[in-house]
Amino acid sequence: MMLRQLLLLAALGLAWMTVSGFPCAQMLPSHSPPSNIDTVRPSDVSQLSAIGLRNRYELSAVTSRLSELMTLFNPALISHLSAETHLYAPQFVHHSTLLEQANETSTHLRQHQVIDADKDWKLLLVFVHVDQLCVCEQQQVKCVFVQAAVQAAVEEVDEALLWLRSQLKRAIVSIALWVGDSDGLRIRDCPCTEASGEGEARLQRVLLSHALQESLDELMTKRNWYNGRDDFTAMVQDSPLITASSGKPLLESQESQRTDDLMVQMWSNLLQPVKDGGKDGGKDGGKDGGKVAALRCPTEDRPFLRTERNSPSYRHGDASPLLRPFTGTEMPCEDRSPSPTTPTSVHELRPADIKVVAAIGDSLTAGNGIASSPINILDVLRQYRGLSWSVGGDENLTTVTTLPNILKYFNPNLTGFSVGTGKQNTPQSFLNQAVAGAKSKDLLSQVRALVERMKTDSRVHFESDWKVITVFIGGNDVCDHCYNSLLYSAENYVQNIRGILDYLHKEVPRALVNLVEPLETAPLREMHADASLKCPTWLVKILCPCVILPKQNSKALKKLHDINRKYQDLLHELVESSRYDTRSDFTVVIQPFFREVIIPRLPDGRPDRSFFSADCFHLGQKAQTLMARSLWNNMLEPLGRKTSVQDFRNNLTLTCPNKTVPYIRTYNNSDYVYAGPPPTPQPIANWGSNFSCVDLAPSHPVPASVHTLRPADIQLVAALGDASTTASGAKAKTLFDINKEYKGVSWSIGGDEALDTVTTLPNILRKFNPSLKGFSKTQGLNAKGFNMAAPAAKASDIPAQVETLIKALRDNKEVNFAKDWKLVTIFVGGNDLCNYCIDQDNLSSKNYSHNLALSLDMLYKEVPRLLVNVVEVMQMDVLKTVTKNTLGCSLVPRTSCPCVISPVENSPELEEIKRINHKYQIETQQLVSGDRYDGKEDFAVVLQPFLQTSFIPHIGVGEVDASFFSVDCFHISERTHAEMAIALWNNMFEPVGKKQAYNNFTHDRSKIRCPSEANPFFFTKVNSLPSPPATTTTASPGSGSTSSAEPTAPVTKCPSSVPVWVPVIVGIVSLLVGVGGRWLILVCIRRQKKHFEKPVEMNGTGF
Repeated sequence: MMLRQLLLLAALGLAWMTVSGFPCAQMLPSHSPPSNIDTVRPSDVSQLSAIGLRNRYELSAVTSRLSELMTLFNPALISHLSAETHLYAPQFVHHSTLLEQANETSTHLRQHQVIDADKDWKLLLVFVHVDQLCVCEQQQVKCVFVQAAVQAAVEEVDEALLWLRSQLKRAIVSIALWVGDSDGLRIRDCPCTEASGEGEARLQRVLLSHALQESLDELMTKRNWYNGRDDFTAMVQDSPLITASSGKPLLESQESQRTDDLMVQMWSNLLQPVKDGGKDGGKDGGKDGGKVAALRCPTEDRPFLRTERNSPSYRHGDASPLLRPFTGTEMPCEDRSPSPTTPTSVHELRPADIKVVAAIGDSLTAGNGIASSPINILDVLRQYRGLSWSVGGDENLTTVTTLPNILKYFNPNLTGFSVGTGKQNTPQSFLNQAVAGAKSKDLLSQVRALVERMKTDSRVHFESDWKVITVFIGGNDVCDHCYNSLLYSAENYVQNIRGILDYLHKEVPRALVNLVEPLETAPLREMHADASLKCPTWLVKILCPCVILPKQNSKALKKLHDINRKYQDLLHELVESSRYDTRSDFTVVIQPFFREVIIPRLPDGRPDRSFFSADCFHLGQKAQTLMARSLWNNMLEPLGRKTSVQDFRNNLTLTCPNKTVPYIRTYNNSDYVYAGPPPTPQPIANWGSNFSCVDLAPSHPVPASVHTLRPADIQLVAALGDASTTASGAKAKTLFDINKEYKGVSWSIGGDEALDTVTTLPNILRKFNPSLKGFSKTQGLNAKGFNMAAPAAKASDIPAQVETLIKALRDNKEVNFAKDWKLVTIFVGGNDLCNYCIDQDNLSSKNYSHNLALSLDMLYKEVPRLLVNVVEVMQMDVLKTVTKNTLGCSLVPRTSCPCVISPVENSPELEEIKRINHKYQIETQQLVSGDRYDGKEDFAVVLQPFLQTSFIPHIGVGEVDASFFSVDCFHISERTHAEMAIALWNNMFEPVGKKQAYNNFTHDRSKIRCPSEANPFFFTKVNSLPSPPATTTTASPGSGSTSSAEPTAPVTKCPSSVPVWVPVIVGIVSLLVGVGGRWLILVCIRRQKKHFEKPVEMNGTGF
């Protein structure tokens, strides 16, 4: 056995070169095969199996990595993983239950010729997927439906385990919860959640994950871990396997590191835990910037695989008991009278003058989990709006402390507050329009709904009532900042806040806006650094990864502090510009009590969990009580002297209005002088871009495969589409120029001037290949190039454009039709959607997809050496918010796009357009993602989804920034063409399946991505995969024959400059050196008698 281990270690020597120290000393099997399930070592396992993989590549990669590790303990290990683990296997049938897979696996094990089913020890992994839970939004208010979904999943696991126990001997079954990326799965697998916002859907998902984890724990207890005998048991791994992200594409090294981290976590879950009770298998190191993962070894005193009997499990439900807090407050103020007459100035507003309260924000204002029991994690989905610190109105101040309950002492007729529980669209929410999971970019819809309610509800006298509106947002932006620093930049954050404040300033009379600084988020980390608090840290890692995941003293943690502070600072710049002090009945006041946060502590120094809800993330009623007091006190403190620390250790008392200045404090009644607006930036001279790429060389020789295509290999560009590709009106100054085609600035095909002044895809490509052909110009001979687009084109016109293009390519004497590599970009669908309500049959999503397929089929059949970009149709409803007070903007959009522009907000007609818009995107995805175009080595179609979720900055009055559109508010401007060119280029260098599905249109001349040394090629479906399958040339699409062969392992080819015998000699020498060296080390290690092992570290980029 030792010789076999040495040979394997020598073979894997290169992988272990990055590991500090020799692997594990406790790698030898038991002296005699164990007879009891509780004394099985990793090296005693002869067979590894897994069920529930569900064709997830990353999960399959993790189990494969685990198999490699366990082979080091037992080189004779037999790893039986279902065919679904193969990346290129047919899609695993969704109706295949865990019971059916358990039956298949147990049958295989009993019939396997090498495995002794009665004597060999077996390890079986069972994966349970959170995305199998589908709970509709209307069901969330009744926890019984949520529990039913969880219970159904648990019963499926129970059936599988009972079957395995009846069929297998000598087996350890380890159940793991897989919480994978679900952005693409949420709508497809559970369409009833489509109405939920992104943040709210994520909150629901992680709370369901926790509920499922706890229910599986309870199942194990109920079934006594399926023991019954000494040769079979089941265990639930303490922590789920989490891959959730915000959608930002990962580099190959980052993806490999995440796979390693997940494998290490699974390995640690399988072993007996270390004596100090740690569950993570290692301390939070800072070594190597976090790129080295600690691999824990079995220790001499705890060398076995974990079972309930040899290592009693951590119970998630055993949360620390919390006493029901006293949450009332004493009102000390005696003078509660209003002004003698209703004030006309916001700077003379007394508390008793306030008639209406309102609020917008996220789950901290929506009230998620405020009164939840510490053992009821699902109740965090419940929104206790009546207890919300800034706008709740349940009971009165003696029992519930909120800003409205304080104000009710001054004005018993106050209105607007929320009561009870429910979502923002329920009657009891009234003017609390906060949405769980919301980010700053989501506030515009909230503020529109709020203003609409104020205008239409009879309880509010909109023109005459004084209103206090509290805005509190930013925590969720910070939580996801590290995944997309552009989308969640401080500049974008403050731009979003400016948009909603501008809207309130324009629409709402007699209002004081409390703008509460986003809270300091880093102290939340303390709740999850102490295991004794029994907080569900893995859950919060999904909800707020950028706060919880950074290591202590790391650059990532410093970035967290910096972005948090910059959010706060830029709010001050915005308000101190005097932008909102142009009239006497409106102002915005920053309330800074959350600038610094000091968490509460127990007498023993540990963080006090009783201030938090059951998830240790949302704030409980004790915290909300102090927040309400702090907000009230901040409102009465003069500007320049406001409290900027929220110390949850202090039991604050309420302050009273100053007798001399009895008003809510503003800059005016505080004698405070604003710093003034920041300097006006210089006007933008052009929409060009900077270029920093260094490696501009083409392939040598010219590639024969589209999957090894570099930018400099492209000889010719072409484009098909509509007015967005003809660049109609892109530089128009008047309506008379709208129909003029400025083809030279077209994002995908234009070639005017150069990249430093005009950003287009060809101008970027010309940096790599100055001899590029086919681009269009605004003026001159042959200005059209190979731009075949037509302004009014629909998808049904694209086949004709393809025919014209093919003819033009064949006829052009400068084009080597057979040998030139060509890049064609197709973008169409806007005109189809604009006219869908007029011709629903011909403009259906199926017909849209059919016409795209016809076009791609022709290109596939007729054109050699071709890469096709299919750009996903954008979300068209954004056009409704593009407004200017001009005749063109009033008439042209309604005439050009009646089916999108004309329907009123929330009408069935608009909802139908949104649905069809989404169907267009889904149909395109299905067409391109299949194997229809996989049969030729020199042809590929790649979907570029950067417009899938359209995001265009807002300005002033809350509308879309009109500078992105031409003078008719419909056709796109040169600025948008430049942004789309950059987004398309960057999409082309992102792997398929991990492409950015949105674009943040903010001006930055340095956004162009460069090809990397590791990935110098345009990404296709094939080269996006770690090990692409062999391909064969087949018949054209639609001919009935398949276009892919049985997958085979790719053959690695050595460069001809390296003699064949060199790797052989090197391999033999390495083997001999490795065997000798590792034998000596093993002898030394076996002689040493240690009582503990140091963690082994492995590089995160390769195991």
